[in-house]
Amino acid sequence: MTFDITRRRLLTVTAAGLVVPALRLPAQADVPLPPEAEKFGAVVKAVDKAPKPLRLAILSFQGSSFWEACEKGIKSATDYLKPLGSTVDNIQLGTALTAEAIVAGLDAALAKQYNGISLVPIFDGTVAKVNEAVAAGVPVVAWVADSAQRSNRTVGIGTLARQAGAKAGAFIAKQLDGKGKIAVITGYLGAAQHNDRMNGALDLLKEKFPQIKIIGPFECKDDDATAYSQATDAMTSNPDLNIIYVTAGGSEASAKAVRDAKATGKVGVVGYDDLPEKQQYKEGGEILALLDQAPSRQTFDSLTILHNIVAFQTKYPADIAIDAPIAYGKLAKQ
Repeated sequence: MTFDITRRRLLTVTAAGLVVPALRLPAQADVPLPPEAEKFGAVVKAVDKAPKPLRLAILSFQGSSFWEACEKGIKSATDYLKPLGSTVDNIQLGTALTAEAIVAGLDAALAKQYNGISLVPIFDGTVAKVNEAVAAGVPVVAWVADSAQRSNRTVGIGTLARQAGAKAGAFIAKQLDGKGKIAVITGYLGAAQHNDRMNGALDLLKEKFPQIKIIGPFECKDDDATAYSQATDAMTSNPDLNIIYVTAGGSEASAKAVRDAKATGKVGVVGYDDLPEKQQYKEGGEILALLDQAPSRQTFDSLTILHNIVAFQTKYPADIAIDAPIAYGKLAKQ
């Protein structure tokens, strides 16, 4: 996600990692968060019940444990906001993450005249349509992954991708004591966040650890079967491979490839999203580390932000950065 650092002096950071305005919210009582939302880290509370019924839309995808985690946050926010006057419609766009799918979903949402829209505008091809929505008076909240070209979206929430990549790169270098070989599997080469995660790590490694050899990147398009094949091929073609760095979807599949190749302890996976489905591979030693971006939290908070903006004109900073903590696997050097 791209953030405007010139606004940093106007922001404060909570213990939970959410960047919020220095000014307090309006004086209405905040509505307590549901226990399940607190458990997955949500921090944005609804100000109050909306003065009139509102309709909010969130555009999401399917096909992986990541999107299932997003669904968890959407469901929790839907239940939370319903008695507060905001109905949430979850518009699912299929399994192929493309600019065309996002634009089509946004077009459909605009035609249905929702009061606010939440989405993942990860490609530059979404910018014009996002700008059209905002120009029409519809607040748009971006979550998880923004476009590289800055749109006029109302609020963006997510991790700082390049910094997270640099953190991953430093972790990789530590595991290898500064020398070895890694393979890189990315999601979409046209996706700004995936590129920033990749380049944040690789730029650091190339500059400071030139004895670490890099192969790839291989584009899996967030498809587990493709990532599994790419990880398997990388290990077969490179018997001296040490680490597979997965910048987006595919870390779980890559870890399974390591296990199936009986390479546990020889090859480790570094990826993103500390989800329940991946715990067996952290505990088994195939996954060395996962940088967590809290997808359930992001979808929940994005919808609550929309509710507060539309119902109460609550002001938020344009860029809300959340931390990307490292969850370590069994065999990681910490």
